[in-house]
Amino acid sequence: MSAAVKYTLGRIGLFVAVLAALWFIEMNMFLRLMLALVFSATLSFFLLKGWRDEMAGEMSEAAERRRAEKDRLRSALAGDDQPEPKD
Repeated sequence: MSAAVKYTLGRIGLFVAVLAALWFIEMNMFLRLMLALVFSATLSFFLLKGWRDEMAGEMSEAAERRRAEKDRLRSALAGDDQPEPKD
């Protein structure tokens, strides 16, 4: 399973868990949802750090692959044998 899916499911799971904990407190539903959103975001900052870092790494690798492929295609279209090295 990709890191982005794990992180997203973790965030949703935390939101549902916090909302379930707040369910039995007597308050407006909108306020309950907003508190669950804020508390789950705060908890995910600490509890899901590993998954967030893993997802950032995967996104960085994908961006680098796209950049390298773009450079390769540009050099092929320009007729160069090798792509120009970056500084």
